[in-house]
Amino acid sequence: MSFRSGFVSIIGRPNAGKSTLLNALVGEKVAIVTHKPQTTRHRIQGYVNVKGGKGRPPGQIVLIDTPGVHKPDSPLGSRMMREVNAALEERDAVLLIVDATQPFGRGDQFVLDLLEKVTAPMILLLNKIDVIEKPKLLEIIERYSKLRDFAEIIPISATKRKALDELIDAVIKRLPEGPRYFEKDQITDQPERALVAEMIRERVLIETGQEVPYAAAVKIERFEAGDKLTRIAAAIYCEREGQKAILIGKGGAMLKRIGTSARKQIERLVGTKVFLELFVKVRENWRSSEAALDELDWRNPAG
Repeated sequence: MSFRSGFVSIIGRPNAGKSTLLNALVGEKVAIVTHKPQTTRHRIQGYVNVKGGKGRPPGQIVLIDTPGVHKPDSPLGSRMMREVNAALEERDAVLLIVDATQPFGRGDQFVLDLLEKVTAPMILLLNKIDVIEKPKLLEIIERYSKLRDFAEIIPISATKRKALDELIDAVIKRLPEGPRYFEKDQITDQPERALVAEMIRERVLIETGQEVPYAAAVKIERFEAGDKLTRIAAAIYCEREGQKAILIGKGGAMLKRIGTSARKQIERLVGTKVFLELFVKVRENWRSSEAALDELDWRNPAG
């Protein structure tokens, strides 16, 4: 069978499981995951190389993870929704992922309305089936079947990796014949510096509870890779002095905890010991500043 390839966007509401699914399909952690909504701020690519056999054509799936679909209330939120809309342009297929444990609401209808003009094959993924009863699941399938003509509806569990082979089969057969876009050993479009910044931000989100998360951003200021030791200096940006105090903690305890937990992940990523220096900087209202958002975006050459 001929080689197939294409670009497939993962779309859904905040906390539906988009990044968890991306990591599960790629087989490596390429997107940070927390229980906080809007953890993902940019489009993230992950690459799945599919072996042919038993009726399955060989191929490469280029997955695009996106921020959660929401109505923006800030320039940062507007940028995140532009990321979503960009991910829907010229895609070969779309994966709409839904948290099956949550009741259908206005936010779900908002997502469906956003996808109304999408002509690419759309596969509906009902996530978290490991914690839902079968009769309830059948009700959800029936409801969504009436709302749109989906190419397929597949119940999955991204965390438990249930039905992921079935999902890969459903995607690869709908992709066109095409080239391998990325080398076999490449798993994402993000450079190491960007992955490191996200790993630090993940620990900020997890360690600081509700006090800081949405006001935090991370910028790598120095990255010196060596054979045995990698030296990294990173700035954690927040918007107020009170948030800075929380991030540092009493006697620097919080910043040390963030650094220690992030360093362990970074060492697994870079394959060496890591010397990690963290600083906390206040930049008032950075989420409302286009200049600051440009500076903190790794894809911007000036960033």
